[in-house]
Amino acid sequence: MDLLLRTFGALCSPAGAGARLSILIYHRVLPAVDPLTPDVVDAARFESQMRLLSCLFNLLPLSEAVSRLNSGTLPARAACVTFDDGYADNAEVAFPILKKHGIPATFFIATGYLNGGIMFNDKVIETVRRISSEEMEFPGIGVFRLSDMQSKRDVIRQLLTFLKYRSVSERQDFMNRIIDSEKIALPNDLMMRSDQVRMLAGEGMGIGGHTINHPILSGLDLESAREEIAGGRTALEEMTGSPVRTFAYPNGIPGRDYRVEHARLVAEMGFEAAVTTAKGVARQGSDVFQLPRFTPWDIPISRFSIRLAGNLLQSKILTA
Repeated sequence: MDLLLRTFGALCSPAGAGARLSILIYHRVLPAVDPLTPDVVDAARFESQMRLLSCLFNLLPLSEAVSRLNSGTLPARAACVTFDDGYADNAEVAFPILKKHGIPATFFIATGYLNGGIMFNDKVIETVRRISSEEMEFPGIGVFRLSDMQSKRDVIRQLLTFLKYRSVSERQDFMNRIIDSEKIALPNDLMMRSDQVRMLAGEGMGIGGHTINHPILSGLDLESAREEIAGGRTALEEMTGSPVRTFAYPNGIPGRDYRVEHARLVAEMGFEAAVTTAKGVARQGSDVFQLPRFTPWDIPISRFSIRLAGNLLQSKILTA
């Protein structure tokens, strides 16, 4: 199976000017499966995926891959591993596995949540996890059962959909009312500490910008977007003592979560590349400020392999 996939990869992604660059995106890597969020990658699944990737692909640091993409010197089966947001388990769980397999990675970090913060989606998940009532009314959405894991998963999906494209302050106000009424204590150790960011940088991992507060950029005016992007980069550069040259758009869907003017803004601000959450691969001619990424959410390693191979066949190219 591995030989077949390597051969397929070499045919689809030869070296040089015809190369295709696959970029994988991860968020959390949990120590063990969480019954409330069973689709989130855990350590065992991540280990098997990294073992497979190291056998099938030539894994490069993102900054090197972008440079070689531009110059037409990518190796066959080129790929990169990236992480978004800045979760503590990236440093505590994922990094030791990456180091074991000799895999470079880039971590895109929303700096406003470091050192004890909690992101909007995690605030929703951890709030619902801790609600003891078997039924509850959520303003503007309806009354929902909360008596078992499946019903809690359904409520989480409803809340995330309802709140996702609202402003940061609207999200906070909505969730804080629930948290206060239920007297819920949320965890303060989900995101990295500054010293963990420095550790990753010191170990040769890439550190990229991901704004301060992880807003949907399309919901901001351009100057506010600039402040979010610049503020996050400055904080990371002060933290690590190194320049931050890459950026990931929060949420990252082209045309919905960010627009072409945001890609131009990132280029004008001196970044070398930016990544999206559009599926597909990058090739010569791709806009390096709108690089696609593959999301590996499949549990069986066989399905992961098949979908990874299928991603190589994606033909759409985002251009400037």
